[in-house]
Amino acid sequence: MNDQIDAQGNVKDISTGPSSHVTKAGQEALGQNFDPQIRTQYANEPKVVHAIRQADKVNSTVNEKTARLHADSVQKFPHLNLSDGEFVVIDIKRHPIGLMLPLFATGLIIVAFIAVLILYPTDTSAMNGLALPDFGVVFLVLMLLMALVGAGGAIAIWVYLQNQFYLTNESVIQEIQTSLFSRHEQTVSLGSIEDASFKQTGIMQSMLNYGTVRLSTEGEETTYRFTYVSNPRNHIAILNNAVEAFKNGRAVDPNES
Repeated sequence: MNDQIDAQGNVKDISTGPSSHVTKAGQEALGQNFDPQIRTQYANEPKVVHAIRQADKVNSTVNEKTARLHADSVQKFPHLNLSDGEFVVIDIKRHPIGLMLPLFATGLIIVAFIAVLILYPTDTSAMNGLALPDFGVVFLVLMLLMALVGAGGAIAIWVYLQNQFYLTNESVIQEIQTSLFSRHEQTVSLGSIEDASFKQTGIMQSMLNYGTVRLSTEGEETTYRFTYVSNPRNHIAILNNAVEAFKNGRAVDPNES
């Protein structure tokens, strides 16, 4: 390959065949090629090639207050993968109303088993012609069933409480637990959030002040939902303020919550 440097300091290929034009980095190029508009025009020309050297990475500094907030968040939420300078603004847990169904179902089944034990005859030999299991056998079976039902109810409550929603100064993190062995985490940058809203449906949600938080992102238009959120109006206001501050290059206020 035969190269030649012209008066502007640009490198040209003078070999046979289609010519190419290579420009230097913007801070070093001289002449008309430094104009960004002309560079855009050249980008649409197949015979012109622009090579720009990436600037050296500048290490960002974290002020003392942000570093302290980051350290506190790491200590309080060790399971979160927080970047340097990232801290938790609000930690949203589900409303206790969601615990009513597993508690009610578990309690109702256990009460039914206890009622069977109370009403079951202790002396089955006195029953005329009825072949009933011995009371001791029934007692052991029902106690085992009650233990299983109680364990199932405890697991359902634990799974419900593991679903959490975190707002940091950089992103939104949603931890989703659907069963005892099924768990995944979703992380969305504040800069990718296009819309944040909440929804309350029915008298119960309005009276007890809980609802669903909904986030939609740009590009792929992915929608994220977090149900049974306490005081959703206040949390959405904090989230929208954080998104606006992040997109405008301002620091997210840690005292919003």
